[in-house]
Amino acid sequence: MYLTPEKKIEFFEKYGKSATNTGSSEAQIALFSYRINHLTEHLKLNRKDFSTQRALISLVGKRRSLLDYLKKKDIERYRAIVKDLNLRR
Repeated sequence: MYLTPEKKIEFFEKYGKSATNTGSSEAQIALFSYRINHLTEHLKLNRKDFSTQRALISLVGKRRSLLDYLKKKDIERYRAIVKDLNLRR
């Protein structure tokens, strides 16, 4: 299993400011980015796995929506998370 509960807690502590702050935009964006990277590597090996491809596209859309929300709400937090996760537009 690639995403253990310990790994999730690590993301929430680092980006959500506490282990219980699972709803912060930064923590969710970081978690989505981790899952997107994992699915991208999987699809490099399994090109015909269309259900995973659909899940990947869905995750990218969710992350994009959260990034747009964060950009509209607080531009400094947006810039910090983009810089920290090496995301580009």
